[in-house]
Amino acid sequence: MMTLNLNTVSRQRGVALVETVIMTPLLLFLILLTAEVTHAFVDHNTLSKSARNGARYLASNAALGTTGIIVLTAQKVSDTRNLVVFGNAAGTGSPILPGLTTGNVQVTDIGNKRVQVTATYPYSGILGDVLPTLGIGADINLVMNLQATVSMRAL
Repeated sequence: MMTLNLNTVSRQRGVALVETVIMTPLLLFLILLTAEVTHAFVDHNTLSKSARNGARYLASNAALGTTGIIVLTAQKVSDTRNLVVFGNAAGTGSPILPGLTTGNVQVTDIGNKRVQVTATYPYSGILGDVLPTLGIGADINLVMNLQATVSMRAL
């Protein structure tokens, strides 16, 4: 009876190490994937809030007096783009997202007394352009464009 217990114990030796070797790449991949999705979500939320602020600014400044006519001057468009990218109309400081430029922001009069601000951000993951799957499958491409569009009635 004593030898049976010793044989069972000796056969189990190293099983935990094998299980760890098998599960570590999968757990590492899941952690990296969670970090990337969280980072993309935060960047999209930042872009959306910034586009909303730009649309709000433009909606309050685009109407010509009380006539209801929308006039998008070059200065108003430039100020709106700066507000979306830098967080201020002067365009000073660093962009709210790395790589975001005023060329990524479109400002349009969509008719019916409404203005629209669209911001497109070329997202790249925190680990680079590709999320490695560590041999489990094909690598995941992380390069994508995040876009936020907001339309508001001009006041």
